Amino acid sequence: METQVLTPHVYWAQRHRELYLRVELSDVQNPAISITDNVLHFKAQGHGAKGDNVYEFHLEFLDLVKPEPAYRLTQRQVNITVQKKGSHWWERLTKQEKRPLFLAPDFDRWLDESDAEMELRAKEEERLNKLRLEREGSPETLTNLKKGYLFMYNLVQLLGFSWIFVNLTVRFFILGKESFYDTFHNVADMMYFCQMLALVETLNAAIGVTSTPVLPALIQFLGRNFILFLVFGTMEEMQNKAVVFFVFYSWSAIEIFRYPFYMLSCIDMDWKVLTWLRYTMWIPLYPLGCLSEAVAVIQSIPVFNESGRFSFTLPYPVKMKVRFSFFLQVYLVMLFLGLYINFRHLYKQRRRRYGQKKKKLH
Repeated sequence: METQVLTPHVYWAQRHRELYLRVELSDVQNPAISITDNVLHFKAQGHGAKGDNVYEFHLEFLDLVKPEPAYRLTQRQVNITVQKKGSHWWERLTKQEKRPLFLAPDFDRWLDESDAEMELRAKEEERLNKLRLEREGSPETLTNLKKGYLFMYNLVQLLGFSWIFVNLTVRFFILGKESFYDTFHNVADMMYFCQMLALVETLNAAIGVTSTPVLPALIQFLGRNFILFLVFGTMEEMQNKAVVFFVFYSWSAIEIFRYPFYMLSCIDMDWKVLTWLRYTMWIPLYPLGCLSEAVAVIQSIPVFNESGRFSFTLPYPVKMKVRFSFFLQVYLVMLFLGLYINFRHLYKQRRRRYGQKKKKLH
């Protein structure tokens, strides 16, 4: 007597690159699933429409598929995924035109060709976005990198200006007024480093890394470096003057409040005392610093006139000698104009931070 072959209910769906088969068998153990000569062979012991039995079926595919099917067992079914060799839409699943009785569409996963193309485009777009994020970095990663970069910059500047401030303070308490006259030789190297590094602040403002306006940052950078490199750095006669102490001291006193405030802002910390100092100490320190710079420029005018350094004669037919002291006088005017611009900027910052006191209504 011929043994009857039991076939389970099988449901199928497709995408451009894949075929999905759902075999309605529960409690399946050790299924035998393979593809030979483009034919899927399935045999398994499980509970189906005819109770606990061995179920099997064979499907010859319409077009070529890869011979490595993947499957996943659940308590109620067997899910099989077959990869197509070509990425295109099939008009049916099997080579034979007449659909086998045990085979039916899986409407839970069924899509028509246009819907499948939309799904394919969405997946491709998702893949490209993922690649772009991996290449460029996610917004959160970029934000953390920016915060880390700004934190380290402000920390380095804080350490540099703190060293200058402490050095000048300690030397003043030990040596008194005598410490004024060798200030440049003791701290100039560190001041050179800090002021050259300050170029980063102007660049950060220019490219949008920080929200600081470019003009105030540029004015401070150019103004300080004009004093440091040209007025002090090129003339030994100026390096031994007491005014150097007051210029360096006022600069460092401003920065030991400014840089730690920015540093803590990078890690979203707000220390109220430090915040108040950052938005208040500039009120006396900026004018004192500006006054010290002005005194340094005025004292340097006769020194540059006597030495003739940086002076030049205009070519024929003018043949007029232009002294560097002329540019120093122009700088004096620009110095107080820059003070006004920076003062106005800092005042607006302070007003935004603390607001204006409201008058009481009687």
